Amino acid sequence: MPSNKLWSTSQFAKFARISRFRLIDYDEFGLLSPVKRGENNYRYYQSSQLAVVNLIRTLQRLGITLEEIKKLKDSRTPESTVDFIAQQMAEVNKKVEYWVAARKFLQNIQKPIVEALSVNEKEITIEFKPAEAIILGDLNDYSRGRDDFDALSDFYYAMLKKYPGIDMNYAVWGRFSENRIKNGDWKWPDRFYFYNPEGFDQKPAALYAIGYKRGGYGQHADLYERLTSYIDTYGFEICGDAYEEYPLNEVCIADEYNYLMRVMITVQKKQPEGTQPKPVLSTPLPQRLGRLNRR
Repeated sequence: MPSNKLWSTSQFAKFARISRFRLIDYDEFGLLSPVKRGENNYRYYQSSQLAVVNLIRTLQRLGITLEEIKKLKDSRTPESTVDFIAQQMAEVNKKVEYWVAARKFLQNIQKPIVEALSVNEKEITIEFKPAEAIILGDLNDYSRGRDDFDALSDFYYAMLKKYPGIDMNYAVWGRFSENRIKNGDWKWPDRFYFYNPEGFDQKPAALYAIGYKRGGYGQHADLYERLTSYIDTYGFEICGDAYEEYPLNEVCIADEYNYLMRVMITVQKKQPEGTQPKPVLSTPLPQRLGRLNRR
């Protein structure tokens, strides 16, 4: 636009996508004054001032006060502007990392809730599930009178030591070994784990017998009994680990005795006698680049 062409306050506000009252505030605060006032005292702006408006609005969104912005404006030089923008970009990068982590965390919480709302809680199913990235703890120690709380504390300490930069805000669940499930020993899990897209371990792609039960934490014995009975009755056999999770828990349920537990036991069709059992299906996960250890 030719430099001698000016926009009224309403026109300029429309192009800048802010209210005309905000422009008046900027003028009165000494941040952005019109290049001309008409005989009727109307304000008029030129196109080059759009860049200034955009900078002011962006800095405000970053939490910079009008006083700080005015101080920058009144003492501005190319060097000071570059330094100030560099500082703000560093802050933006921190916030981007925070918001990306927050989005990942919220998605991790939302996914099992949405899935659980559509299941038939009374039904046991055999389903193929794809591999999922997890972080798996070491074998739990229940010797010398230790219980699941002691084991869970060990798990958190180990995670903090092994992955000092890891986000531990994910829900932690329990994995039971094949032998323990076959022997009816499902009091406390062998290992703890949680889903994490950067995890080096995996819950393998496989067929799972899946069942649900309402109740509080640890009130699961009858569900395992139902599942193992179902597996045997319908021609399947246990061939891998079991995974115990609570997709509906204290995050979305007020009654601690009405949580929804899900147990997934790795299974395959029973093999005729004398044949070799088929291996549990598994798919490779993308190679991890060590990001957890580098944080």
